[in-house]
Amino acid sequence: MSCPRPAATFWRRSLLLTTLAILVHWPSPLSAQDVPSAPVPQPAPAQPQAVHLQDYSKPRSAFPRVLQPYLPQELAQPNLANSPRIDSLMHDGKVYLSIDDAVALALENNLDIDIARYNLNIAEADLLRARSGSSILGINTGIVQNTPGGGVGGLGGTVGSGTGGTTVAAGGAGTGTNGLVSSTLGIGSPITSFDPALTGTLQLDKNNTESTSPFSPVPVLAQNTYTGNFAYTQGFQWGTAMSVAFNNTHLATNSTTSLLAPQLGSSFQFKLTQNLLQGFGFLPNTRFIRIAKNNQEISDVAFRLQVITTVDQIENMYWDLVFAYENMRVQQEALTYDQKALDDAKSQAKVGTVPPIQVVSAQSIVSTGQQNLIVAQNNLQLQQLLVKNALSRSIEDPVLAEADVIPTSSMQVPQEEPVVPIQDLINDALQHRAELVETRIDLNSRDINTKAVRNAMLPTLDAFAYYGGSGVGGDVNPECAFGGTPCFNAAKAPPPFRNGGPVSYGGTLQQLVNSTAPDKGVGLTLNIPLRNRLAQSNQVRAELEYRQAQVRQHQLENQVRIEVRNAQFDVKQNRAAVQAAQYAVDFARQTLDADQQKLKVGLTTETAILQDASTLTSAESNLVSAKAAYEKSRIELDRATGLLLDHANIDVADATRGRVTRLPNVPYVAPRQDAVPGGQPPTQPAAPSTQPPAAPPQSGGQM
Repeated sequence: MSCPRPAATFWRRSLLLTTLAILVHWPSPLSAQDVPSAPVPQPAPAQPQAVHLQDYSKPRSAFPRVLQPYLPQELAQPNLANSPRIDSLMHDGKVYLSIDDAVALALENNLDIDIARYNLNIAEADLLRARSGSSILGINTGIVQNTPGGGVGGLGGTVGSGTGGTTVAAGGAGTGTNGLVSSTLGIGSPITSFDPALTGTLQLDKNNTESTSPFSPVPVLAQNTYTGNFAYTQGFQWGTAMSVAFNNTHLATNSTTSLLAPQLGSSFQFKLTQNLLQGFGFLPNTRFIRIAKNNQEISDVAFRLQVITTVDQIENMYWDLVFAYENMRVQQEALTYDQKALDDAKSQAKVGTVPPIQVVSAQSIVSTGQQNLIVAQNNLQLQQLLVKNALSRSIEDPVLAEADVIPTSSMQVPQEEPVVPIQDLINDALQHRAELVETRIDLNSRDINTKAVRNAMLPTLDAFAYYGGSGVGGDVNPECAFGGTPCFNAAKAPPPFRNGGPVSYGGTLQQLVNSTAPDKGVGLTLNIPLRNRLAQSNQVRAELEYRQAQVRQHQLENQVRIEVRNAQFDVKQNRAAVQAAQYAVDFARQTLDADQQKLKVGLTTETAILQDASTLTSAESNLVSAKAAYEKSRIELDRATGLLLDHANIDVADATRGRVTRLPNVPYVAPRQDAVPGGQPPTQPAAPSTQPPAAPPQSGGQM
């Protein structure tokens, strides 16, 4: 009669399961939608940085703030804070960094780019200076490479080299030995200021002079002179200069020989001067403006070259980090195997199956493996430090300083290398290389300069015309007399005083425009420098510098052709090295597996197994190094052809703003599934981008 017991047990279990199901599905005060779940952190775009995007080539308006052109313009302090992108990539005290994120961080935080960014504003300020009619100061178009780590190829063998091999840009003085060498770029005929200038003089002079002449009417001559003079000058871009002068005096004296006391005097003159030979036309007078505009264009190209150089460096550093990360993993695995072999040798030595010397040999191998691991760990820590320094404005943050950098991208080797004709690659390089674009713009500036220098060889011939007038006013001096006879004679008095006066200041000014006393004329001014050796020297040197720049451009084109060919050779060689290293790894692994099977049946020794393991370790390390070299050679080919930014989907405008709005997409990269935070998907797309859009190859092996 035990049947009821199982039935009761069955019903109790059913009731318990039903109750649990109700509790699980019962709506709680805090529903599942209200429970805050840990969001998957994604690389957030950085907030706006304090970069100077104002156009400094435009002057500040005087309206409505009249004093604004005469007040200094305050600029923001440099922003030395890291962009928020770094915080979004940090999890559990580690920075999980893909190569796309590394490039984005470099565009936002790298100090080399930040320093070069200021050259854009300096070029704008120099253009503003040229528009005023002044000479330009030039800009620095050199590449800033003060970030340690990562080798960068290219033409600029010297840090800071600029257009034409000078230390500064076109329009500046390229100093040479002892600072004695300067360029003729920018010399020519004098240029008048294009900014109008208003000058004025207000003066009160009280002058008392003791008389020493027997003919002086008074023993002490007292004169009070009030002066108010004003002038307006302006030059124009076609070689014309205009000046307007307006002068006023008020003279009060105690002299009895002065006809008028007080005496008012006013005069004005309007004058135009036009260069007819030297300095005639737009080109000689706007040469600084044209060269400054070219310099501004050069600064844009130079900034693009800076971005290319920095991105090239960052990608090389990233693959150095990947190599260090993978090499440490290889050394750890090798040490683990060596330690296991040592433990097995000790166990076998205790039972006498192997001689004691076998233990000593295994111990030596373990010690060597420990040393190799320490070297690999130190190299990894160094690469992490270099990467953090290159991708941040400041590493003073203790959290960032102590954080490990985990690369989440792996190298992707296409199964088939895309075949692009070498001539097509060379044509791309000749069209896109920033160095060649700079030389072309520089040649245009030098062509402008040679024309201006030729104009400066001409004599100076200026035509001028002026018109003016003068007027007098005041009152007749009642004490003026000669020998008791009043000195005032209406017939001989100035026209305004023929009625006896007085003449007000308004009447004095009226004389300036009613031709009472006009002053007008035209003329020519000629200046012929005899022998003219200075102008001849400048003209010959300017032509020589222009021809030299042409040869330099041709030389750069030849170097670019060599770089492209060499880069293509490196890609082929490094791909072959990857294949050879992969075969070596496969052979070493198969050899190790075969010897381990032999060891089980006593056909080999533990020493042979250790040698096989060492060979496998070396082969795996060589494979990691070969893949890193291959990836770097692909980067170098993109840099040599000038298409590095295009292939990586990098917008130079983001680098200019210091804020990345579109994440780069570096080719030949795949995500590492084993190097992302626990429980989170990789930040990169699942489908690896392995080739620029022009020729997508098939994906192959990855590391």
